[in-house]
Amino acid sequence: MQFQLKIIKARKRDGAGSNGDDRYGEIVTERHTKEQTRTKKPPLYKCVLLNDDYTPMEFVVEILKQVFHKPHAEATRIMLHVHQNGMGIAGIYPYEIAETKVRTVEELARESQYPLKCVLEKE
Repeated sequence: MQFQLKIIKARKRDGAGSNGDDRYGEIVTERHTKEQTRTKKPPLYKCVLLNDDYTPMEFVVEILKQVFHKPHAEATRIMLHVHQNGMGIAGIYPYEIAETKVRTVEELARESQYPLKCVLEKE
């Protein structure tokens, strides 16, 4: 918060100025307050895909392309990382968006009868 004072009126003291004294006796000020609003960035969450032995690699690539809007080459790279390391980050988002994407992945996997899991992790 910043403060700004502005002199709006000054009156000479009685008798001031007659002997060369130019001091003012009473100063009236106005106080203006400027509010500085700082928006805090929301906490971010990682959408993490977990590897399993049953979900086809092509299905994972399609999930990454459709749900996380990854280009084909990046989706393939992420899928291979998940396959080789057991898990991989599909994307990082604010909580509500990440939660929606996790639910969407699990619904699509369930509809296709695959056990693919996607979980949230705070960044």
